Amino acid sequence: MTDRDHFTNPDATADVYEWLARARRERVAAVLATVVEVTGSAPQVPGAKLLLLADGRAAGTVGGGAFERRVLEEAQSLAGADGTASRLVTLNLTRDLGMCCGGEMRVFLERVLGPERLVVFGAGHIGRALCEAAAAVGFEVTVVDEREAWATAGRFPAALRVLCEEPEAALPQLGIDAATYCVVATHSHPLDQAIVTALLATPARLVGMVGSRTKRAKFLMRLRARGMAEETLARLRTPLGLEIGAVTPEEIAVSILAELVGVRRGVVCGEADGGGSGELGRARRRGAATEAAAQEEGG
Repeated sequence: MTDRDHFTNPDATADVYEWLARARRERVAAVLATVVEVTGSAPQVPGAKLLLLADGRAAGTVGGGAFERRVLEEAQSLAGADGTASRLVTLNLTRDLGMCCGGEMRVFLERVLGPERLVVFGAGHIGRALCEAAAAVGFEVTVVDEREAWATAGRFPAALRVLCEEPEAALPQLGIDAATYCVVATHSHPLDQAIVTALLATPARLVGMVGSRTKRAKFLMRLRARGMAEETLARLRTPLGLEIGAVTPEEIAVSILAELVGVRRGVVCGEADGGGSGELGRARRRGAATEAAAQEEGG
């Protein structure tokens, strides 16, 4: 490596693949631009890549000059576009950019996102089954439970982390952001309520709780009595899970995971259209797991 640390100061000579891996690992938002087609004279060839990081730094090159400036502008636009994951841009170098090359270049831009995270509060039977299932579909799973006999790496081999700590104390180190899904399924109603209260103050993508409709009604009543706003309460998805008639912990985990994937793919309604505690959201999800199964996890 030269004196210039390209991980601090990326440039045209930086390894785009190293930067891409690092961006995903460190959950840094980025846009990857790849030249996919070239016609006529052009400053780069198909396969050339440029990675634009959220802070404006860039690694690699797609040719420099006016063309690269336009690609960077398009990448910045894509980074700020809600719900848009990719874009195909075609530019005639002379007509569109005033360059003398005369050729045409097509660039594919795609947003780079780190693995979505799932934090499961509760190392019980449902939490264990959910961890295994969620890891299989690409979630990085963290399990949090203060019970030493339950929160062990041996019980959760698919988890990225297993924290044997009091959940409220663990919250600051979890780094919950807008790409984090949180499921509350502990053995204690008071603990569930404390965790839910804390999570609703975070930007988490999803805050869900396992339990019965009776539990839901009591929690909402208590949270309203504490002055929590209705728009905040609407973020709580409970009872959690799609309606599939789930009974066993493994089936309930499938039901919950179906809802998480539905939110990830945009096919399950979000807070704005009743995806939380609203009537529409409840109608599209299952009621309680069976009362016995919900009670097993503190439901």
